[in-house]
Amino acid sequence: MKRRNVLKGLTVLPFAGNVFSIDPLYAAPLPGNVASAFAETPNIFQSIGVEPIINCRGTFTIIGGSIELPQVRAAMEAASQNFIQYDELADGIGKKLAELTGAEWGMVSAGCAAGMKHITVACVTGGDPEKLIRIPNLTGFEKTEVVIPRNSRNTYDHAIRNVGVKIITVDTPEELAAALNPATAMIYLMADDPIDASQPLSLENVAKIAAVKNVPILVDAAAEILTIPNTHLQRGATVVVYSGGKAICGPQCAGLVLGKKDILMSAWQASSPHHGPGRDNKVGREEMIGMMAAVEAWKKRDHAAEWKRWLGWINEIAAKVTTISGVTTKITEPTELSNRSPVLHISWDPSKHNVTGEELAEELGRTKPRIAVGGNTNNDVSTISITTGQMQPGNEKIVAGRVHELLSQKRPARSTTVKAPATSLNGRWDLTIKFFSSTANHQLFIEQDGNWLQGNHQGTFTTRELLGTIEGDEVKIRTVDRHTADNIPFVFSGVVNNGVISGNIHMGEYRTAEFTAQKSKYKNQRRPIVVPKGPPLAT
Repeated sequence: MKRRNVLKGLTVLPFAGNVFSIDPLYAAPLPGNVASAFAETPNIFQSIGVEPIINCRGTFTIIGGSIELPQVRAAMEAASQNFIQYDELADGIGKKLAELTGAEWGMVSAGCAAGMKHITVACVTGGDPEKLIRIPNLTGFEKTEVVIPRNSRNTYDHAIRNVGVKIITVDTPEELAAALNPATAMIYLMADDPIDASQPLSLENVAKIAAVKNVPILVDAAAEILTIPNTHLQRGATVVVYSGGKAICGPQCAGLVLGKKDILMSAWQASSPHHGPGRDNKVGREEMIGMMAAVEAWKKRDHAAEWKRWLGWINEIAAKVTTISGVTTKITEPTELSNRSPVLHISWDPSKHNVTGEELAEELGRTKPRIAVGGNTNNDVSTISITTGQMQPGNEKIVAGRVHELLSQKRPARSTTVKAPATSLNGRWDLTIKFFSSTANHQLFIEQDGNWLQGNHQGTFTTRELLGTIEGDEVKIRTVDRHTADNIPFVFSGVVNNGVISGNIHMGEYRTAEFTAQKSKYKNQRRPIVVPKGPPLAT
């Protein structure tokens, strides 16, 4: 690989000794004026065997979040050239973010979840380092509980639970008021999007209840656009956290925390470079300066022009695909703060094109050029959705051409013949799952009705419903391990041979495991059962 391909897109600043000016950083062009890096050959990812993706999904972390602004990359490059004292840097950035956003103070964390963790620690410790270094053992602490309305429970509240606090889940304002006590460290809320102040547990109503007990409120606005002045702080939040690598287009490994200075100072104390439970959430000087640059750029970006450009890409794609008979399109323009980007919905009759929305999304995502889109089928109408907010210039032509190509293909009609089951799977099966570095013993309880399977999957900790099919010797089973704020899909795909089912388990974001299952062998313990004639004569 040539050096120019590694450095392409980076802005290298001239230096005079160890002094540099921040102001010139924001004169860099916006993404719409930057040539797409997708067509680079060789691409830096391809050099290690990883194929890049055109992002038509949005700011999902699993595919990289967002593309950093040129101003952000330039600021990070500049920051990498000097040493600083981290507390002094945090103070300077805190003050600057306050000036930019109107919040009392600001802080940069190693992602939004890290910011949530640090704020929780701050509310638990009050900035007392003697408490800090004891986390997650909260024995003897005054503040040990976090209250969360049920509709705010989510996968990301692991960041709060990791501190060791007890989570109190509430459903009504009355339950919330009753839950607040001297042990309450804070209240956590997912940003209510769309905002509806009339809801019983809206931020406004929660703030009124929290004010009586002087309990701080943390609002998680990870995927939202940045509002200045901040809508959540104005509505009663104490602290609000954002993902730096989503709508704000800052560093992917940074989070933006805004709110009360005293709590943010305690949160910074709980963050690396300081030792304690937050040392594992290290944020570099590059990300800190880059996040600050992203916030300043946010205030100067022409958001209306960006929206117009995204709509232009949608119109170009729509014009191309609607030349296919039976294909229709619809544009939605969300007004919510979260994931705000126009979306193109492309629909068709799957019985005529012989492909569903899910299948087309898979094909687009797994073949070159790889394109990430949403896909679904509902009421005999298949759809893929294209979100343009993170597409790069030139992507629209590739996407339009590829979708048109795949939807125009003549595909064979689906066979209505289903292979008869090769065997009966009725009964209890001993299931062995091989994970990356361990094995687990589960059980499947299967009831078979022709090609259809149902029953239960007994996991390590829970029992869940089982649904599946058997066609010939091919077995497909789906179960989901569900929890209050989490769920893990188990999608079994295997074959049955000589009384053994074997294959793989797709577990969504948790990758893939291998499995084998054999019919359970019952011990021969046949003996008569004596039914008592009345209550026992002795205990």
